[in-house]
Amino acid sequence: MVAGGVPVRAARKNAPPREDVLVAAMATIAERGLEGLTMAGLGREVGMSSGHLLYYFRSKDELLLQTLEWSEAELGGERRALLARRGPVSERLQAYVDLYVPTRARDPHWTLWLEVWNRSQNAGPQERDRQAAIEGAWHRDLVALLAEGISRGEFRPVDAERVATRVRALLDGFSIQLAVGLPTLDRPAILAHVREFLIETLSPPH
Repeated sequence: MVAGGVPVRAARKNAPPREDVLVAAMATIAERGLEGLTMAGLGREVGMSSGHLLYYFRSKDELLLQTLEWSEAELGGERRALLARRGPVSERLQAYVDLYVPTRARDPHWTLWLEVWNRSQNAGPQERDRQAAIEGAWHRDLVALLAEGISRGEFRPVDAERVATRVRALLDGFSIQLAVGLPTLDRPAILAHVREFLIETLSPPH
């Protein structure tokens, strides 16, 4: 079999580590946005032809999904570390929110997420399952955090699963507005809205 006019065996030998390609893809999105990410341009960054990239990733959709999975693995480690901290659960919940919400308009991680979401309309079941796995990790961590707060008496006894679903829907709605650059709310205002909602929803009755 030949990839891009070069024998596959040679392509494998000369290819950079997979993670190098994903790092380069994420850096390109951060610097030039999704419109600046092309298979040919990425190939030049890592010393591969676009044909080689297509051999390894099959399509740009797969490249984007793998880049998102890599980025989420990095964020997942950061999320687990902050959730393992000592101290009030409310502080760790706020840290979770801070990590979830984009840092700015055109935040590269959220830009990538939105593009993968958009392309998921034509994705197959395996790709959808991989996206669901990413969503599920954020959801499970939030449910566990809420359950811990309830067990410690920091939060009122709510249904952690239902509240987590609503909190993530709120975070997604605000995050999309910020990521696409709508001139409605800035990040501090968004964090303030979410904080107010969490207080109203979780504060124990006096």
